[in-house]
Amino acid sequence: MKNIFIRSKKLSSRSQIQIKEVVDNVLILPKNEYRVILETSSVNFELKSEEEQDVITDSFQNFLNALPCHIQILVRIREMDIDKYLEDIIKTKEKETVLAYKKQIDSYCAFVKKLVSGSKILSRRFYIIVSYKHTNRHEDFKLIKEHLALERDIIIKGFERMQMKAKELDSLEILNLFYGFYNVESMKTQPVTKETIKALLTNNYV
Repeated sequence: MKNIFIRSKKLSSRSQIQIKEVVDNVLILPKNEYRVILETSSVNFELKSEEEQDVITDSFQNFLNALPCHIQILVRIREMDIDKYLEDIIKTKEKETVLAYKKQIDSYCAFVKKLVSGSKILSRRFYIIVSYKHTNRHEDFKLIKEHLALERDIIIKGFERMQMKAKELDSLEILNLFYGFYNVESMKTQPVTKETIKALLTNNYV
């Protein structure tokens, strides 16, 4: 039991969440599995009329029926860092020279503080995960990327037909997404950069 405990303690977050690496915007998993991640826009369904809701529902059903592959839909809900937002607003005020504008900024900051007092402000971001798995261990990575790119483009066009947008995450954005899942507090004080990710991977911290 002691040996098992010591071994598990040495396992990195990266090994526990089963991510091998990210190459050319492709998330590489064990067992010859690959993922491309798209971030999408959203529609406030509740604010639409009944007729508009019916159109959206039919369009989404047609989109799903026309998919050439399996997808996963990820909804990420996070508490917004209002303090950081207000800090950025105050920096804008410091650069402002017109007194009237400075007063407006002060009033706005006071309004935001009052609005969020005693409550949490949540942000929602939406992702589509495109998956691919092959049985040939020696399959060319270039062909894998081409296969994923084809499915990615079909999905993006499907979103365009629904009057929505979908954007592929690059390698840094993918790492940033996963790092944020497991290091919520660190993200507030240390935003992820290419240098940060390189250091984390080199030292086996993620």
